[in-house]
Amino acid sequence: MSAPDFAGLRRLTPARVRLDAAARPMPLSALLAFQEDHAAARDAIHAAPDMAALAERLAPRPCLLVESRAVDRATYLRRPDLGRQLADGADLPRLDCPLALVICDGLSAPAVMAQVPGVVAALSERLPLLADQPVVLVHGGRVAIGDPIGAALGAQMVLVLIGERPGLSVADSLGAYLTLNPRPGLRDSARNCVSNIHLRGGLTHEAAADRLAWLVAEAQRIGATGVLLKDESGQPGQLT
Repeated sequence: MSAPDFAGLRRLTPARVRLDAAARPMPLSALLAFQEDHAAARDAIHAAPDMAALAERLAPRPCLLVESRAVDRATYLRRPDLGRQLADGADLPRLDCPLALVICDGLSAPAVMAQVPGVVAALSERLPLLADQPVVLVHGGRVAIGDPIGAALGAQMVLVLIGERPGLSVADSLGAYLTLNPRPGLRDSARNCVSNIHLRGGLTHEAAADRLAWLVAEAQRIGATGVLLKDESGQPGQLT
């Protein structure tokens, strides 16, 4: 049997494929690359996005800024439950809209700053129902915080854009979660997720917007999201 072509495999993926079949010491270049990627992942998790700067980049679209019950980054990382709840006194207008757009920092501030403006621009071109619709920016938010936000806004659906957990190949990947009839207490099985949105071999902003627009239209047609809504959009990328 011929030896596996690890060099060939490494050309096909940014993931770390077996470095040395003979188990010799790791090359210095590989060690330094690992340390750099590990540091980028740690920085992404502990950083907070500049929501004021993000609001300026989304202008002239209006933005509403709210906070979760996770009062600081350390609490956010230790207490995921608090990131799913709006802070006391959060003031959101009743919009009775077909779709609410929510942006959370999640576990990667770089993802939010790098990907959100492009994704929102692409979505606006494909979803007229987002025209003039305010975007809700959330400090310390987890995916499920879209449920109380959507309920407060009177939204038929909520779309949450959030920084994904960084890995050792990509630290600025964005995820998008669509939920019909948002309300507190929903399970994750009620949502559709489009993941791996970034510009270094992931799903492009335009491709992500195409898929999300299809999911929105199909959710409206069948009256469901989550496990009852299967991807038949024909768009590339990952959907769960």
